[in-house]
This record gives sequence, structure tokens and C-alpha cells, in this order.
Amino acid sequence: MTWVGRERRFSSIDVEAMKVSTGGGRVRLEGLYVRVSGSSGQESSLEAQEKELRGTSTGEVVKVFRDRASGLREDRPGLDRLLRAVADGSVTVVRVTHEDRLARFGVGWLKHLLSVHGASLEVLHPKKLGGRDELLEDFVSLVTTFAGRLYGMRSAENRRRLLAESGHCTTDGGP
Repeated sequence: MTWVGRERRFSSIDVEAMKVSTGGGRVRLEGLYVRVSGSSGQESSLEAQEKELRGTSTGEVVKVFRDRASGLREDRPGLDRLLRAVADGSVTVVRVTHEDRLARFGVGWLKHLLSVHGASLEVLHPKKLGGRDELLEDFVSLVTTFAGRLYGMRSAENRRRLLAESGHCTTDGGP
């Protein structure tokens, strides 16, 4: 290293030597995350995702984390276990087949969280959208999210109404 004014300058040979010494020693401890939206069935989809991720693995597969829940839900046990494994250092690379398997929204936040703990995210089949197509897909995802919540609210209202009509409970929440 030499000083030129207030700047430090490094030789390209020294920089390359640092790259080799720090990059080659890190072990890839892979956590595979697979998810399906439904709570029943779709077992073959979970297995297919796992098989594809294992087949393309270039490190040690530490564990496969599974969830049967919507990508919109924040309380997913498999994702929680995965994030704990990343935080304690037992997983250094999180791998998914598609970005939306990890989450429908907020993947950027999850990538940042992983990087804080020294881990990275690898998506086997990344999106190849740009500009208008990406904006359109985001819009459709938002509409889908709100429609799902609306149907969930309607479903809860209908259950309450049916219970009240059957005499099993009152509409004010009492027995």
C-alpha cells in the first residue's frame, strides 16, 4: 500500500491475493427452503422443489426447511427455523427454486436480514422481467393479496352469522 495525497493505493497483485485468501476458505452451508400454499396435498410439489435444489447444490445441504402456508403469511414455522439457523451461523446460503417461494412481498428485506448475518440468497429460477412487466406483476400480486384478505373477512363473517343463526353463539361474541 502507498499513500498518494489523502488516498491509499493498493497494488492489483495484493488485491488479488486478498481475494483468494478470503473467498476460498468459506464453506457453503446450504439451507433449502421449499413451500406450497395449501395445507393439504401438494406433497409432490414440495418433493420436486427439494429434488431440484439438491440436484443443483454446490455445498453441504445442512437442512431442508418446509412450509405449507401462503407466502403472504409472516408466521411460517419453516421460515422461522431457517432464519434462526442463519442467525446462529449454521446456514450461510439460503436456496429456493423461485423467489416467491420465500415470500410474496418483502424479499428485499429478507435478503438484507440474511446479509446482516453473513448469509446470501440464491434463487434457482430468477425472474426475468423488466419495466412494465415487473410493475404489472406487482399490481396483480397486490390485487391478489387484497382479494384473499377480503374473502377471508367474508368467510369469518359468514361463520359468525351461521353460528348465531344456529343458536350456538350470539353475534356480540358471547356464548
